[in-house]
Parts: sequence; C-alpha cells; structure tokens
Amino acid sequence: MIEITQKSATPAPAFTRRLASMIYELLLLVALLFVAAFVYLLFRNPRAPGGEIFFQIYLLLVMAGYFLWFWTHGGQTLAMKTWRLRLVTADGSGLSYERALIRFFWALLGLSCFGAGIWWAWVDRDGLFLHDRLAGTRLIKTD
Repeated sequence: MIEITQKSATPAPAFTRRLASMIYELLLLVALLFVAAFVYLLFRNPRAPGGEIFFQIYLLLVMAGYFLWFWTHGGQTLAMKTWRLRLVTADGSGLSYERALIRFFWALLGLSCFGAGIWWAWVDRDGLFLHDRLAGTRLIKTD
C-alpha cells in the first residue's frame, strides 16, 4: 500500500460529486460495452468452446482499456471532464500505466465487494476511496 501521509492543500472533491461522476461513467461504460458486445457477436463462432468466459474477459479488457487510456492521457475520463475531476498521483503528477492498472484492479475488487471501496471514503482520513488509498492516487477538483 502506498501511504499518503500529509493532507494535500487541495481537499478531496465532495463525495456527492464523485458519486455523480461514477453514475455518469456507468452510463458511458454501458454504451461502450454494448458496442463492444455487438462487435464481438459479429465475429464470434457460436460453436467455439469457452465462448462465455472469453466474452467476459473481452468485456473486462475493453473496460480496462477505456480507463487506462483516459487515466494515463490527461487523468480524466469523459465523465470526469464533465464533473471537473482529475486523477493524479499522491504527489500531483500524472499516472503511469502501471499505477493506472493497480488502481483499476483495486477499484474492480472494491466494487465487487458491494462497493466497499467506495464507501471507504466515509471513514478515510483524507476522504479517499480505498482503491485510491491503495494505488497512491487521488481525485482532485479542476476549475
């Protein structure tokens, strides 16, 4: 775990802002996954063994690609731009692919545990999500 020891001069954005951004992100992600699923279904072999698990892995890779690209190229997804949020490392710099992948993994794990990684922000001393705490990242408000 990467420890963020000092409280940043920029406090974490409001929980409601981050939650609204996540809801908007979900809508965009569902649309992306519909398109990705359509492309997959055009080219799949219905008689191929293991089709279901391959399809699930494919969709997971599409999601990972979406987030990793945006997080490492400017630190903002489309929803984050709309809600004026930016993802940075603990020291305020941009994310590497490795750091973005670590954050994606922890976020996925936290969400699969009934959103425990999100609700962690209520008890975290800096208001960080659990995946941000573990990955050494933070969301900041942009104006």
